[in-house]
Amino acid sequence: MEPVVATRQGRVRGKAEDGVVGFYGIPYAASPFGERRFRPPVPAPSWDGIRDAATYGPTAPQPQYEPPYDRILANPLIPGEECLNLNVWTPDPGARLPVMVWVHGGAFLYGSGAVPQYRGAAFARDGVVAVTINYRLGAEGFLGLEDGCPNAGLLDQVAALEWVQDNIAAFGGDPSRVTVAGESAGAMSVATLMATPRAKGLFGAAIAQSGAGHHVLSSVTAGRVAGYLAQRLGVPAKRQALAAVPVEDTLRAVRGLVQEAFLQRDPERWGEIVLNQMVFEPVIDGEVLSQRPIDAVSSAVAAGVRLLVGTNADEERFFLVPQGAIDAIDEPTLALTAAALGLGSEGIDRYRRPDATTGDVFAAMLGDWFFRIPALRLAEAMVARGNAAHVYEFTWRSPLFGERLGSCHALEIPFVFDTLDAEGTELLTGPHPPRDLADAMHRAWVAFVVEGDPGWPPYDLQRRAVMRFGERSRVEDDPGGDRRRLWEGIR
Repeated sequence: MEPVVATRQGRVRGKAEDGVVGFYGIPYAASPFGERRFRPPVPAPSWDGIRDAATYGPTAPQPQYEPPYDRILANPLIPGEECLNLNVWTPDPGARLPVMVWVHGGAFLYGSGAVPQYRGAAFARDGVVAVTINYRLGAEGFLGLEDGCPNAGLLDQVAALEWVQDNIAAFGGDPSRVTVAGESAGAMSVATLMATPRAKGLFGAAIAQSGAGHHVLSSVTAGRVAGYLAQRLGVPAKRQALAAVPVEDTLRAVRGLVQEAFLQRDPERWGEIVLNQMVFEPVIDGEVLSQRPIDAVSSAVAAGVRLLVGTNADEERFFLVPQGAIDAIDEPTLALTAAALGLGSEGIDRYRRPDATTGDVFAAMLGDWFFRIPALRLAEAMVARGNAAHVYEFTWRSPLFGERLGSCHALEIPFVFDTLDAEGTELLTGPHPPRDLADAMHRAWVAFVVEGDPGWPPYDLQRRAVMRFGERSRVEDDPGGDRRRLWEGIR
């Protein structure tokens, strides 16, 4: 007989497999459509009887990835309006185990808790109750309407964490030992959750993989985006008018808006989006979020939270190599980009290496600006407030695309989750990724969630110890320190 657990909304029946029980598609908030569109989440309605939770629930409305990324990243799209749901893996509903809540990435436009590489069975096998969540994306989650909710997607994440506090004990989890974790936009969400008072007390530790606390939109820029979207749809930039537009029409307009922002790159029209590269992000609205997360964390909003943060060695190559853009970067483009980021020609020279192409230099420089330096700044801010922080870098290189991908963005995820055998993983890792590296990374993440210590020295402002996971994993002090110092006062 499959196990049944009682939540506050009703009973759910899970699915037992290989010593772990999975509960899928459990609603943590009501369907966010109709009158609830572009508004904060409200609790899920209760149900009678036993709800089947053996399969993933609907995913948030979203387009499929653009080519060639639709052939690289697994992204199941499951129709249905009850998309604010989550999944739980537990080894024992009668236990009291630490909990990890995973916030998926996808540029705040794509993704869900149903991505195969996020399967939490290995965490449950090793004594952690794992939770993956869905939240509203794109315009549905982050549209800067004056009469709407610019941070609906962020408040969805808060609602999921509140559900965990109220219900996870029934699944064998300890609500006083919750770690919130995420990658890319999910990691940016984690840093933002650390900065918003609405999430205070909902978790005691945080893991941020390839994302940190710099990427948000001002209310002015978010308002402009809302106006541009309404213009494309031919309706006023008001909540009621936009809520009446079919979701599919909104998705098509969002897709066109994203393409326009990518191709035009006009700072007067797009503001910080030109550098942030994302049209939809958490918004500094003065209510849910009062300032950039990195600034809020510096002012002790995240007091008492333990942090594990890091990046991959070649993040930006993910966005440049598959479609060949890395070979189109010339010296004028490099110089203009460096100037926009705050670097001069001397800064560019710091990134030049023997045999490096102009595209290689561009990728390394932009990867530092977008990912590595914000991650280090988050660690520094936490340490300065007396909080514990551990820093890692993932250095194993994918053999794909003629070995040009390097240690690219998103490559570390199946190593962390120990899901190298998941469907589609080989599309990014190649056919024979090193299982011993997955064992080491997964073991470190479990140790951090369970004990607060992943197994290497905490980061400080003198030694700056970083665990580098690769062919030979080892701790190094201040790797890339010359490039880190280059950004002081700039990023």
